[in-house]
Formats: sequence, C-alpha cells, structure tokens
Amino acid sequence: MYLIVTRSFPPEIGGMQNLMWGLANEMSKNFMIKVFADYHEDHKEFDDKVNFSIERVGGIKFLRKIRKAQLINEFIKDNKVEGVIADHWKSLELIKTSKKKFCLIHGKEINHPFGSGQNKRIIKILNNVDKVIANSEYTKNLAIQNGVNRDKVIVINPGINPAKELSKKSLAQVESLLKVKTPRLITVSRFDKRKNHEKIIMALRNLKQIYPDIVYICIGYGDELENIKNLVKELDLSAQVMFFKDITEELRNALIAKSNIFVMPSIIHKTSVEGFGIAYVEAAQYSVPSLGGKDGGASDAIQHENTGLICDGNNLDDIYSSLNSMIENKKYFIMGRNAKQFSNKFYWSNTIEEYKKILQ
Repeated sequence: MYLIVTRSFPPEIGGMQNLMWGLANEMSKNFMIKVFADYHEDHKEFDDKVNFSIERVGGIKFLRKIRKAQLINEFIKDNKVEGVIADHWKSLELIKTSKKKFCLIHGKEINHPFGSGQNKRIIKILNNVDKVIANSEYTKNLAIQNGVNRDKVIVINPGINPAKELSKKSLAQVESLLKVKTPRLITVSRFDKRKNHEKIIMALRNLKQIYPDIVYICIGYGDELENIKNLVKELDLSAQVMFFKDITEELRNALIAKSNIFVMPSIIHKTSVEGFGIAYVEAAQYSVPSLGGKDGGASDAIQHENTGLICDGNNLDDIYSSLNSMIENKKYFIMGRNAKQFSNKFYWSNTIEEYKKILQ
C-alpha cells in the first residue's frame, strides 16, 4: 500500500487539486492506496464515489498538520505500507518513518535564498526522501541549485486526462459571444504579477493597430484583477478584452477551443515562479498553441517554434513580436496541430509509467 499525503484535493478546485487527484486516481489502478487529505465541507459526496480510501483531517492549519502526521504515523505502524508520496515538503515534515518517501516539488515553494532559514528547513526534508519528483527540468535545476542532492531529483511532468468532447451548444455559445472577432488570444489563470497580464495588455494595444478585430479573453480571478481592468480602460481596450470569472468548465474549455493562441509569458515575481504550466498543455489538447515565458518551466510544456513560442516575459517588444509572428500568415494553425499531437505525451496513462519505475 502507498499513502498519498496532500493539502490540496478535490472537491476543492485548483491546479494542485487536479494534479493530486489525477495521481491518486491513476495509482489506484495499479496499487492499493490511501489518501490523507485536508477536510472540505463538501467532501463526503465526492469521497463516496471513489474506489480508494480517503481520510480527511480538519482543524486550524497548524494543529491540522500535527494531527494529520499523528494519524499517518499511527497508520504506518499498524499497516503494511510500502511508501509515502507527498504533494509538498511541508506534508512530510512531521512524518517519522523508515518507509520509502517521495516528495513532489513545483517551483515557487522551494524558491528561497540559499542558506536562509526556510531554505535549510526545505533541504533537511528533501535530502531525506528517496526521490524528489520535479514537475519540470527548470524545477529540478532550481532544487539542485538550492541544495537538494542531485541524485535524488527526477523529472516527471504533471499528467492530464484526455480532453472532454465539447457540445455543439457550448461552441455555438462562444461564437455568439465572440462574434467575428479574430485573432483570438486567451489566458486562463489567476490574476497575479507572475502571470504577466499587464504586459499582454500593453502588447495588445500595439497589436490592435494591425489587427483591429483582435480579442483577448481573460478567465480567472485574483489580486491583480481590478488593476488589469483599470489598465484596459486606461488604454482604451474595453472593446478588445473580455473578462470571465465564474463560468462552467464546459464554457471555459469551449472558449479555449475557439481561441487561436494561449498567452501566458510568465515572469519570476519575488520568489513566485511558473514551475511548469499545465495550462499550456490543456490548451494544446484543443489545438491551441501557446506563448510562454523563458523564466520557469514552460519549455517542458511548449516546444519552441513547434507547438508555440517561448519569449522574454520581461520584454514588452519580445511579447509583441512573438504574438505578431504567430498571427502573421496564421502560423498558429500549424503550431496548433503540432501542439495537439504533443499533448498526448502528458496523458496520465503515460505519466503513471514514470511513477511505476520509481515505486516498484
């Protein structure tokens, strides 16, 4: 039996939640597993539908961490457990066991100055596990640079499930919303500094001069949303930018599928970094190429000049020229076909094989 320890799990919504659900679901087809996850008020209905055991732990954050570790340590003593897989170094910090330990790393949570108190705390945990599983080559190199033993770190990119077929109704709804606007750019992400919406908007101002019918679709929420809305007004781009927040998964995917380019030229903001960028792969499933940033793990998810472009997210001219080169002669069509084919390698059915190599 393997234990999966996570702070992020459905029915809570989010990228980390999807990752840990995908891993647990796929592992359950190959191993006996048990998940220890944080309490969620709607968890019972979700938990009753899965084919593996989930134990939920509630309470305030610090006490929850202690209580969860106690339950896991007791469970390991009383049961035949092969190993523990954790979503985060903090999830392993209080677990005392000689069983195999594996820890996923994602980027920003390990990005602290070398030698700092937080860095030492992280390294102490990660250098005492059997394998550190990085989500990209970038994250692997970041871990090694920050003191993790090189021999412990491997790369397994996050997995995805095949895209759901979209209904004619939702696709028609999108066409009705967008009308004849083209080319169509889209970003699906939180509104925070790292995602770089500000420079995309500024590049859009220049692109509008060449492509007057261009539209930029923004889906998400976050601290920077109001600032971005104000910038759109200031640059007189209200007719070119559409904001969506609380929409269904079906409508979100239909908006992606009907777009031409997924745009997220992420940057490093303080310690926050784009470790991989599953959103690029999700867009690729719908034959939509991406523009990503060079700072982070986007190059694992985007093949430069083949399934999209990698640019310098700190350079407005580079963002503008990269987008223009993809739009010119509708190069995004060819890149989109390549992106769809490339996305197949990220299916969970392929990804789980990489996990099996280190678990068995």
